[in-house]
Amino acid sequence: MKKVGLYLLLVMTLLLAACNTAATPTPAVTGGEGVEVTAETGGETAGNLPDLEGRTISIAVENAYLPFNYIDPQSGEPSGWDYDAWREVCRLLNCVPEFKEAAWEGMIQAVADGQFDAAADGITIREERAEIVDFSNGYMSVNQRLLTRKGETRFASIEEFVADEDLIIGTQTGTTNYETATELLDDQRIQAFEQFPFAVQALLAGDVDAVIIDETAGQGYQGVSEDQLEMVGDPIVSDQLGFIFPKGSDLVEPINAALAEMESNGKLAELADSYFTDKFTLTYDDLPE
Repeated sequence: MKKVGLYLLLVMTLLLAACNTAATPTPAVTGGEGVEVTAETGGETAGNLPDLEGRTISIAVENAYLPFNYIDPQSGEPSGWDYDAWREVCRLLNCVPEFKEAAWEGMIQAVADGQFDAAADGITIREERAEIVDFSNGYMSVNQRLLTRKGETRFASIEEFVADEDLIIGTQTGTTNYETATELLDDQRIQAFEQFPFAVQALLAGDVDAVIIDETAGQGYQGVSEDQLEMVGDPIVSDQLGFIFPKGSDLVEPINAALAEMESNGKLAELADSYFTDKFTLTYDDLPE
């Protein structure tokens, strides 16, 4: 993310779109500079939340995706939006979050196999994923963007990039960014990496011509290398994020109720203000190797 003194300004929409119930839109409220919080909620309301009776919930996180989850370089403790959100969920529902570090590659399948009760890692809601896991209601919407070297003149949008057959895109395997790349480009024009830092390094080295990346992460890399990187063009696609659970999990309904309450009482707006405005100054360069 951005170095101290630089701003991480993410324009995003927090959503709670009910999956199976009729939704009633509520007015937007401000959640910090550059953050708009809205919701469409249904079902459980404040004062009518389920009681999980002290149940322990194992939650997979990567601890490598700013600002959602990371190891704080000063305290050495796990931190991030996911940690704060789940602690609040469990405060409301009377449960105990047990965070488990897991690699992104294979995380969704691990939840599907019942190795974890849930996962929180900025996971995009997709129909093909919903075939093997259950999703919570969407709690956040982020854009996929095109990250380029500063001063790029060969293209200024994804359409122009696609039209130039000499250009190569970089992205991370197993992500919706990779899926977007495969929908737009032939395989020979895609170079996939195990982690986004490697894709960005390849971009800086000139081995790829751009990287498809979530705006949250792209803003961070742009801030770390503001004299070398920029994002160009309109958002390629906007994705909703949700927590995932094994199929048929009895946790989905309670967590949806807690998320609705967090929108209603302003907690989601508070978290957005903490992690998606200039108040959050931690960068990938600050994190331990």
